[in-house]
Amino acid sequence: MALDGPISPRNLTAKLHYLKRGAEKPTFYRIEPPPGVPQWNGIDDEREVSIEDARGRESEFSLDRNGFVLAKAPTAVANFYDPEEIKRLYYPEIEQLLHSAVGASRVFIFDHNVRNASVPGLAPPSRQVHNDHTVNSAPRRVRDHLGPEADELLKHRFGVVNVWRPVRGPVLDSPLALCDARSFTDDDLIPSDLVYAHVRGETSRVEYKPTHRWYYFSEMQVDEALLIRIHDSANDGRARLSFHTSFENPLAPGAPPRESIEVRALVFFPPAA
Repeated sequence: MALDGPISPRNLTAKLHYLKRGAEKPTFYRIEPPPGVPQWNGIDDEREVSIEDARGRESEFSLDRNGFVLAKAPTAVANFYDPEEIKRLYYPEIEQLLHSAVGASRVFIFDHNVRNASVPGLAPPSRQVHNDHTVNSAPRRVRDHLGPEADELLKHRFGVVNVWRPVRGPVLDSPLALCDARSFTDDDLIPSDLVYAHVRGETSRVEYKPTHRWYYFSEMQVDEALLIRIHDSANDGRARLSFHTSFENPLAPGAPPRESIEVRALVFFPPAA
């Protein structure tokens, strides 16, 4: 999946928002919390870290080795702000990409999110170091979406992959930083609850460790996509996840707000995979 381009690597230092580990389980309410309960009980831990630009080194990274990979992935979508066009054109593109890129025998897309801080109603880039799922919530996704098939599917290898793409390029504001799976352990993860009106979800926040090694791909364009491993049930030495976050880019002050789309999918593998 090596990519060609004239961009010179631009390493940098930026502030990332980790979470301090506390006595209580971190919980964020997307709804009005019960009386006397805070909206969020987590303790932010801002750290200044070095982030390496992986431009020119794209072929060095893979999902199995690092937990993320950059792919050349042209798209026929003209308007990423049209939900119907996304489902009609983009979902099949992502399904095909995941079939070929990760060797999945089956792909099930369960949601997408468009981010643009300048558009009311759309989410801004996330500034928290996080992973979208945990070892508990990932199989729950399979049960939530595939019901009667879940028991059989969960007998074999499965995973969750986030496919992240710029809606407009090049990305200068709020690039995505990704942590190399070889530089952390599961002990660094902090399971955290997200409370909605009818469901309580679980994601992972992250405790700071100086061993974490961070990368980004500078000036990403619309024909590029980041594949981020959110979960993999295989426990055979390959990377099972990579946590990530956006960050304030000190090399591009005043850049236009980042526009991006992320698609999350369940991926299932043949029994021998």
